[in-house]
Amino acid sequence: MTAQRLTPPVLLALALSMAAAVSLGITRFAYGLLLPIMRDDLGWSYTLAGAMNTANALGYLVGALSAPALLRRWGAGAAVLVGAVGASAFMALTGFFRLPEPLLLQRLLAGMASAWLFVAAGLLTAQLAARLPGQSGWLLGIYYGGTGWGIAASALVVPAVVAQGSPWQSAWWALSLLCAAATAVLVWPVRALNEVQAGTQDSARSALPWQRCLPMLAGYGCFGIGYIGYMTFVIALLREQGVSAQGRTMFYLVLGLAVVASARIWAGLLERCREGQALGLLNGLLGLATLIPALTSQPGALLLSGLLFGGVFLSVVASTTAWVRHNLPALQWTQGITLFTVVFAVGQVIGPTGAGWIADSLAGPGGPGGLSVGLMASAGVLWLGSALAWLQKPLGP
Repeated sequence: MTAQRLTPPVLLALALSMAAAVSLGITRFAYGLLLPIMRDDLGWSYTLAGAMNTANALGYLVGALSAPALLRRWGAGAAVLVGAVGASAFMALTGFFRLPEPLLLQRLLAGMASAWLFVAAGLLTAQLAARLPGQSGWLLGIYYGGTGWGIAASALVVPAVVAQGSPWQSAWWALSLLCAAATAVLVWPVRALNEVQAGTQDSARSALPWQRCLPMLAGYGCFGIGYIGYMTFVIALLREQGVSAQGRTMFYLVLGLAVVASARIWAGLLERCREGQALGLLNGLLGLATLIPALTSQPGALLLSGLLFGGVFLSVVASTTAWVRHNLPALQWTQGITLFTVVFAVGQVIGPTGAGWIADSLAGPGGPGGLSVGLMASAGVLWLGSALAWLQKPLGP
């Protein structure tokens, strides 16, 4: 009897979703909550503040490129645990530095560990989903929706720590403890899915038809550039617009919970679409959500933006894994997931610094309007990605 028959697959996917919570929800996105405080204390420009997430994305790129070799050598389960422990440790180390150079290095190393974790756990989830075709979209959505648990936890923990008068360093240490707790949860699904890990190796001789995936890859690259500008700077923009600390916490909490809910909302779409429609639709909706806070500071509109953005953006990532499953043989899944992860990472390298540079160039550091224009540019890139994704055709049976 297989592990999947012994254990409800939804519980396995939910436990694996802690990998997404650590690798993206906390390690990547919690920085947006700390950016305004760190920028005030350390005297950063928006360009340098954005460069911190660019360093994280660059590390993510290095981790994605090295993930296939790591998976072949250690297997997916070991890669999950190594990545989770590494991300937790580097988050804690971030709290010990004030100079930009070591902080950039810590963000880079945390990004590298996060990529190992995200790719390996995503592969385990894809293989679990493949054994249960009727639930595949739902299981993938649960995994990627775990990012929302990380965002929501960060939205509660960071303001609570800062409100006690503690320095921003304490918030990094608290986030590291969250990562460590999630890592402990991950031990169980890794053991339960031990038999699945034998299938993580790709055939080195099986060439990936990447040229036929170009519209999908280009659309996903635009997603990486556009969405990360929003997630890096939206809290700083709300602060500039005069939104209270409680209002910012509520915004981020709503966004995170919407990510969790998105697992069910888009499951059917991910299950049906063999072409690029899912990515095209979701990118278009993200562009709209990104534009809203750039145009208005009305509380209702801002909450709508967070709700829409959270309800869509991780389903974009899930849509690429679903597309790989629909269009590539199982032996190429690691290659396919890794290729999309690399494109995602390249976009994220460009996005934060680009949006920060626009903010500084158009308004001067701290000036009004610059961040709004940066988000407008991000929305435009997302809409370009939507148009490109619609051009993608299925690769064949």
